[in-house]
Amino acid sequence: MTEAFPVSHDDSPVSDQTATHKVVFAMRSPRLWIVVILLLGLAAGAQLIGPAVIPVGAAAITILPMVWGLIAGGVVSSQKWKPLGLDLQAAASAIMGLAVLLLCARLSFTIGPNIQLLFEAGPALLLQELGHLFGTIALALPLAVLLRMGPATVGATFSIDREGSFAMVSERYGPDSDQYRGVLSMYVFGTLFGAVLISLIASLATSFNIFDPLALAMGAGVGSGSMMAAAAASVVSAHPEMADQVLAVAATSNIITGLLGVYVGMYVALPLADRIYGALTKRSKTTTERKADTAPRAVAPSVTVPLTTIVPILFVGGVIVSSIAAGGVTRSIIVGYLILTGLLLLGVGVARLTRGKIAAMIAIITVGALATTPWSPIGDFVSSTVGTVDFLSICTLTLTVAGLSLGKDLPLLKTIGWKIVPVGIVAILASYLLSVVVAEFALGLWH
Repeated sequence: MTEAFPVSHDDSPVSDQTATHKVVFAMRSPRLWIVVILLLGLAAGAQLIGPAVIPVGAAAITILPMVWGLIAGGVVSSQKWKPLGLDLQAAASAIMGLAVLLLCARLSFTIGPNIQLLFEAGPALLLQELGHLFGTIALALPLAVLLRMGPATVGATFSIDREGSFAMVSERYGPDSDQYRGVLSMYVFGTLFGAVLISLIASLATSFNIFDPLALAMGAGVGSGSMMAAAAASVVSAHPEMADQVLAVAATSNIITGLLGVYVGMYVALPLADRIYGALTKRSKTTTERKADTAPRAVAPSVTVPLTTIVPILFVGGVIVSSIAAGGVTRSIIVGYLILTGLLLLGVGVARLTRGKIAAMIAIITVGALATTPWSPIGDFVSSTVGTVDFLSICTLTLTVAGLSLGKDLPLLKTIGWKIVPVGIVAILASYLLSVVVAEFALGLWH
């Protein structure tokens, strides 16, 4: 498989002023090694720094290494002294397109061992996914349209935008799209403030004494471990006698959101958000889009990075960062990355053979989940081996390379600006509260 991953910028509004040219970055390209060295160095440094916990009253903000990587990459790509060349930023975007699929490959191996939960869970646990789906789309999306966020609205409001959302939007719209910038903005907001917000709203909802504690716990499974823990902790503090039940239900709900969220997001939430956005705006250009169109932008070349170049970069970088997270390199980590790489290539191959009818992400998630089910003859081996690869370390690698591609997008991100704050608050709160309401109703029927 030698097809390349192109990143084109030929649609720039000023492309008629400056001619673009095509650049192919192979492993032997000296300039590509600038990106490679920066990626490995910044990702490794971010992982070495580790997480930072900032207490905020009864809650806390946890800044994970992935955030350090994103910030460091963004600073390097956009600083005024010697910013990263536009061609190198475009190369970073191409690498990121596969990095998010590697993230999905690792995620898929957490689904299979827990798939039995789908059969054991009552309808309340399954139906609460509707709350996550419609909470953001029904409330946050119209608000974003009202604030004139432009096409970034779709990426920012089809979910609360955790790790898997990068892959969904990147595959559907591309890593240089406005929709992707919406995901990135929402991800950063949720990382910094999500746990605090959901902790406060869970505490408030608990104090009303109108919801079953188990319904409050089910709503906590929004797809984010930190948000789930924060919400569950608030419920436990009010109902210590049900601590074990609340924590178990919250964890199960979060896993089910991970199980169903990929398919619901790719085939339901994202297309639905795009359709509703189109209906509300009638596809007319917003103020944000007009500002983006008139903003001065340099024209980057059309960059292509071969698959055979990207895969080794991600393999080496992944092994390094994961080994730092594990406290040392082991054979299991290397073998685990070989398995992840194989699954990534399989998914890309399926997408190309089907001409995109089966998305690479869906193929990867499905095959990985099936390979690790309790009924798979290789399930135990694959799960134990890949389990040595730290999931968050792959997030660090992915967001670091996203940061390195960020400089060229800052003018467009600035057009979103403060608008992500009210949209993010509504998206997170609506996702949690509507899920709680659905779970409460389903519990009543189930009981």
